[in-house]
Amino acid sequence: MINKLKLYANLVKFEHTIFALPFVLASVFILEKGLPDLEKIFWIIIAAVSGRTAGMAFNRFFDLPFDKKNPRSRNWVSVTGAVKAGEILFIAVVSSAVLVFSAYQLNILAFYLSPIAILLLIIYPLGKRFTNYVHLILGAVYFIIPIAVSVALKGTVEVSMIFLGLSMAFWVSGFDIFYALQDIDFDRKAGVHSIPAKYGIKKSILIARIFHIFTLLFLILTGISGEMGYIYFIGISLLALFLIYEHSLIKENDLSKINVAFFTVNGYVSIFFLIFVILDVFF
Repeated sequence: MINKLKLYANLVKFEHTIFALPFVLASVFILEKGLPDLEKIFWIIIAAVSGRTAGMAFNRFFDLPFDKKNPRSRNWVSVTGAVKAGEILFIAVVSSAVLVFSAYQLNILAFYLSPIAILLLIIYPLGKRFTNYVHLILGAVYFIIPIAVSVALKGTVEVSMIFLGLSMAFWVSGFDIFYALQDIDFDRKAGVHSIPAKYGIKKSILIARIFHIFTLLFLILTGISGEMGYIYFIGISLLALFLIYEHSLIKENDLSKINVAFFTVNGYVSIFFLIFVILDVFF
């Protein structure tokens, strides 16, 4: 059972939950301006973790025909058969059910809106078959995260959470473009749609940079509309340096550091954002 759970965690890259979870918690502290209700925090975390798990499982399930042909994914547990297609779909369905149940525990409006999140999680992997702008669908998933937190805590959508959602949308869309650069040749041959497959490496890097400029602009607007203090804006300045460093790692003629930019730097970005939000709220 332990070995099977390890395989499932590997399937959905459970450790990468760190990308979204700090933004989820940051949304809570920006809204509450202090220590929030612990029970609500619990269900928000469960919803976020189960939602991301469902998204990864749906992605692996629907991408299976492509992943079996892609040299980069030949050792993935979904491709080797260590985790069967039926198991992947089961994980996706159960995680979706946990997301809906978590939303119900928060409030009835969150419960009614939860299927929208699940629908977007399904559309994203399918979108690779019909649109080059599939990264924006993933961005839409992250856009609704702070809005969902606002609905869960306040029963309404705060303006600051709209700005934070837009920031997260451009942030994740930008680094999803970077991630897709690894498969540009395969995607073109296999008919997988993406911005890199359509526009090439140079233009894709430029688009990702523009997206991350919007990320910073919307983070500033989040701070203004959320009435955050100077510590928050110092944090945004440091995040800008992280993003500049991330982009310095990706070059048109050298994509060897994509994993460092994607996994390591983006993990730091989300964690540092949460830290500075907490420092600002309490100090």
